[in-house]
Amino acid sequence: MNNSAEIINTNTASVRFRAFVMLLKPRLSMLVAFSSAFGYVLAINGAVDWFILSMLSIGGFLVSGASVIFNQIIEKDLDAMMNRTKTRPLPLGIISSYEALIYGLIVGIAGLVMLYIYTNPLTVLLSFISMLLYSFVYTPLKRVGPIAVFVGAIPGALPPLIGWVAFSGDITFEALVIFGIQFIWQFPHFWAIAWVADDDYKRAGFKLLPNGGRKDFNSAVQIMTYTLFLLPLSLLPAKFGITGIDSAIVAIVCGVLFLAQTFKLMIDTSRKSALKIMFGSFIYLPVVQIAFMLDKV
Repeated sequence: MNNSAEIINTNTASVRFRAFVMLLKPRLSMLVAFSSAFGYVLAINGAVDWFILSMLSIGGFLVSGASVIFNQIIEKDLDAMMNRTKTRPLPLGIISSYEALIYGLIVGIAGLVMLYIYTNPLTVLLSFISMLLYSFVYTPLKRVGPIAVFVGAIPGALPPLIGWVAFSGDITFEALVIFGIQFIWQFPHFWAIAWVADDDYKRAGFKLLPNGGRKDFNSAVQIMTYTLFLLPLSLLPAKFGITGIDSAIVAIVCGVLFLAQTFKLMIDTSRKSALKIMFGSFIYLPVVQIAFMLDKV
C-alpha cells in the first residue's frame, strides 16, 4: 500500500487537523505576515506598538491563508497531476472542496475583520485586492503564459506596502519603494521555481517560464536582468531616508551574491543552477528586510 492510501485510510481527527493546518501553507503565510510587519516597522517614526504589529501580522497571516486555500480549491485536479502537490489534503480527499471553501471564507473574513478593527480601511482594501488577484486572477493565468508571473508579483509584493499603509493610512512614495523591491524580486524567485519544477508544471499545463517556456539561455538572461535591477532598487530606501547606509551595504552584498548565481545559470542552463537561485531568493529577501528593519530601529 502506498503512502497516499495510508494517509486516506488514516482519516482521523488528528489527520484532518493537520490537513486544515496544511491548507494554510503556514510557511508561506508566515512570510507574508513577516513582510507586512517589515513594512509597518519601516513606516514608524517612534516606538513600535507591538500589539498593533501583532494584530497586523495575524490578520495578514489569515488573509494569506485564505488566498492559498482558494488557490488549492481551484487547482485541486491539477495538484493531483504533480508529484510536488499530489499529497496535499484536497487531492487526497482528506478534506472536501466544500469544507475547504467554508474554511477559506471563515479564515479570510476573520483576517479582514481583524485588519479593519486594528488598522484602517485602506489596509483592508489592499489586502482584499491582494487575495482576489492571487486566487482568482494569477491562479487561472498560470496555464495561459508568463503574464501570470507579472500578475502574481503584484499580490506577492503588496504585503510590505500593506504594512506601511497599516501605520500611515496612505500609499506614500516610500511605500512604493519597498513594494518595488519585493515586486522585482518576485521574477527571479518565480522563474527559478518554475525552472526547477518544470516537469511537474508541464503535467498541469502551467506556463510560467519566459521565452516561450523554454529553459534556455534567453530565459536565464531574463532571470539575471531582473536580479540585476534589485541592486539599484535596494539603495532607494537609504537614498530617501527610509533606512541608513548600513542596510544599504548589506543589500548590495546580498544582491551581488544573488546576481552571481544567475551567471552560472546562463552558462549551463541546468536545474542545479536554477535550484541555487531558488534557494538564494529565499535567503535574499528576509536577510535584506531584516537589515532594513534593524537599520530603522
